[in-house]
Amino acid sequence: MKASQFFISTLKEAPADAEVVSHQLMMRAGMIKRLGAGIYNYMPMGLRVIRKVEGIIRDEMSRGGAVELLMPIVQPAELWQETGRFDKMGPELMRVKDRHDRDFIIQPTSEEVVTDIARQELRSYKQLPKNFYHIQTKFRDERRPRFGIMRGREFTMKDAYSFDRSPEAAARSYETMFAAYKRIFDRFGLTYRAVAADTGAIGGDLSHEFQVIAQTGEDAIIYCPTSDYAANIELAEAVAPAAPRAEPTVAMAKTLTPGKSTCADVAAFLGLPMTKSLKSLVLATDRLDEQGNPAGSTVWLLLLRGDHEMNEVKVGKVPGLKDGFRFATLAEIDAHFGCKPGYLGPIGLKQPVKIIADRSVAAMSDFCCGANEEDYHLTGVNWGRDLPEPDLVVDIRNVVEGDPSPDGQGVLAIERGIEVGHVFYLGTKYSKTMNATFLDETGKPAFFEMGCYGIGVTRILGAAIEQNHDERGIIWPASIAPFQAVICPIGMDRSAEVKAAAEALYAELQAAGVDVLLDDRGERPGAMFADWELVGVPQRIVISDRGLKAGTVEVQGRREAQATVMPLAEAASQVGARLRG
Repeated sequence: MKASQFFISTLKEAPADAEVVSHQLMMRAGMIKRLGAGIYNYMPMGLRVIRKVEGIIRDEMSRGGAVELLMPIVQPAELWQETGRFDKMGPELMRVKDRHDRDFIIQPTSEEVVTDIARQELRSYKQLPKNFYHIQTKFRDERRPRFGIMRGREFTMKDAYSFDRSPEAAARSYETMFAAYKRIFDRFGLTYRAVAADTGAIGGDLSHEFQVIAQTGEDAIIYCPTSDYAANIELAEAVAPAAPRAEPTVAMAKTLTPGKSTCADVAAFLGLPMTKSLKSLVLATDRLDEQGNPAGSTVWLLLLRGDHEMNEVKVGKVPGLKDGFRFATLAEIDAHFGCKPGYLGPIGLKQPVKIIADRSVAAMSDFCCGANEEDYHLTGVNWGRDLPEPDLVVDIRNVVEGDPSPDGQGVLAIERGIEVGHVFYLGTKYSKTMNATFLDETGKPAFFEMGCYGIGVTRILGAAIEQNHDERGIIWPASIAPFQAVICPIGMDRSAEVKAAAEALYAELQAAGVDVLLDDRGERPGAMFADWELVGVPQRIVISDRGLKAGTVEVQGRREAQATVMPLAEAASQVGARLRG
């Protein structure tokens, strides 16, 4: 491609509404143009990256045995009403009506449609396993779209769906897709982690998020630097302290703590470490009578160490809280504790509550907690001596850096990541709801065991830039760069020798399979170099009259501080080797 034939539209400054680096640089590099809130035109430069991402995905999905089809963006509401998601998904699901007043949705995902295909087309176990995928536009009506394509309303996604005859077969399909995803992200040239993720109500342990590592990532990734352990913050286990609980050394005492209602303030006021303070969180679950009418509530006291935070996903798995919980009202708190929040604790309750202690709390001794009296706390509190053992001891907190790794192979570290892919075992969640069955070996109907596997195609662009950029612009991995190399001839419009050499090298690189751009616009060197550093082309070749007199050109990688002078005759082979390396 020659620059004069292409469309190049770079900006010196990013628009004021571009918040994150990827949004700023994509706007400046002319890759996207805003059309509406969370909706963008993908300009030619950006589309080239998308097509390369899609090409890698198609290669590896095919290698993994998946079959491509294409499901529509607009889908009949009836399918979504079958699964109940038409009402449950809330305002993020865009609902529309046609001229006949029939309901449709603009798809955010395609479980319903692909399950409908399976129940019509896959009739026998002999047709299984089967994995269908497509790369298609999605729409989610985000309340507050932001960060450019990182959290837009319209985006492109690859979603695949496997159909199997048994959970064991589904697990094999899952492993096949997991391996395919690792190959895909390896080929993208991005630093990533595949982290174990929570499976929610479905249960089991077949769920992994693919996170691109970036300091600006929204997700906390928990990993062990000395082992393969990795999980997201919701799933990462906080193991019980290895040391046994210490024996009491002081007597319990009621201590005045005027106006000190937070763990941090109380610990500072009393000169105690935060590891000796107790955090009290009060939850409630609502009870219903046989007719489904409200019949009161049960109050729960969750106890965490003062320097720890509650993990809502873990709490949602606690027996008694699995069906839903809420934070208790002030009236419920007053009725059970006789005190306002900030001074609550497990001793001296007005009414009994269910007490759940985190594993770290159960190992504490001589700790400080609220006295259930305003402006007072208790110090020197110990289990067994001053209060009964908790009703339940369970992991209910977020892990912190330095916690022991659950696999026993070291300690945990935390880094930030951007979720760009997810593989997930669905089981029979959709097949049962939609009565999607096949005939098994005995001739009896059985429900499909399903898995789903998604990659945010357009989100990959943003994540790649967040991970790979500098003060000059984007730094694309060669596999997904809009162009792998750019030839920058200085004075091409004035020098026949420079023009001839540039054209010859351009043809040689094309013949070698390099995706190369020849900048024949006649721009000044500074402007030309700035454009391609901003766009992030991996290799730049500069041809000048002075260099040609010596038979040389200058080649510079996007990450390199200095150009390398090399013979013109070797430039094509050297650039090819750099791109392969």
